[in-house]
Amino acid sequence: MLIAVDHLWSGSRMQDGLALETGNGAVTAIRPLGADTPDREVHLVTPALTDLQVNGGGGVLVNSDPTPDGLRAIAAAHAGLGTGAILPTVITDAPEVMEAAAEAAIAVRGEPGQLGLHIEGPHIAPARRGTHAAEHVRPLDERTVALVERLRAADVAVMITLAPERADPALLARLVASGAVVSAGHSAATADEARAAFASGVSCVTHLYNAMEPMTSRAPNLLGAALVSEVFAGIIADGMHVSWDMVRIALRARPRPGLTFAVSDAMATVGGPDSFTLYGREIRVKDGALVNAEGALAGAHVDLATSLGNLVRHAGVPLAEACAMCTDTPRAVLGLTAQEIAPGTRLADLTAFDTGLARIDWP
Repeated sequence: MLIAVDHLWSGSRMQDGLALETGNGAVTAIRPLGADTPDREVHLVTPALTDLQVNGGGGVLVNSDPTPDGLRAIAAAHAGLGTGAILPTVITDAPEVMEAAAEAAIAVRGEPGQLGLHIEGPHIAPARRGTHAAEHVRPLDERTVALVERLRAADVAVMITLAPERADPALLARLVASGAVVSAGHSAATADEARAAFASGVSCVTHLYNAMEPMTSRAPNLLGAALVSEVFAGIIADGMHVSWDMVRIALRARPRPGLTFAVSDAMATVGGPDSFTLYGREIRVKDGALVNAEGALAGAHVDLATSLGNLVRHAGVPLAEACAMCTDTPRAVLGLTAQEIAPGTRLADLTAFDTGLARIDWP
């Protein structure tokens, strides 16, 4: 089959007007289309996307099913929606739940779609816990540090989101030394506290704007310090967690492209039923948003391919930058290289979009 591609994102660059020759489920050649008549036309092709914050999918939540099969089911649900690699995310919970998720991540290490584990909480600021259960919130402790060190010793990539202002400096230093990506989030840190954390090795910020103190003219806080820093930062591009104007402001404030990446913050409803249970309480999709009984946001009901289209259509992000935010930049956070599309690449490892930047099933 010959597939005409308006835009091909590969190896951190956009190429236009190409054709993919395919056969046996893989790319066999990439060349200019020329005067040939294609069997199919596609607007955009990228490597399968990379999402560093996936709480669930396909009706499964990491916290509720912290098992190898649970992680596999979540990865499969997102693979069907164009995201080929995820960091399953376990949020604030009892230590036993976090440890079970860690053992599951070790068991599935190296399997398709599995990048490691994102531990979001429980070492967060009570005032900025969001939907995280208050009874499990606690300062950073030896038990979690030892768990992260165990994961890293098993060569499992780890991102851990915590409130740096509540972390013992010695324990924080051990997390950094382990090679984990330490991310500031669910935090009430001031700008000075944030800058001190960045200097000590905190290299990322979790879901910009959300679960942190707002930025004001005299108090930039974690948000302001992050925007003007060289640390990586994730952002939820569903139009509900962050307004499109604020997405534009954040991207223009960053020192350079390649520092901000999109995350889905997806819950079990993505690719699954319209409700699930967290901490014994029902979370339901309402008008496209995930809300708890009080009507507060509780994670996101969006996949990363939809987020890519949102960034271009609603936030005015250039296509190449939006592609990088969903592929290369999250990989860079984990120290991984950008993906190349080349002869031999499986079509299942690519994501395709139509002219409206909606994901399409293909070929």
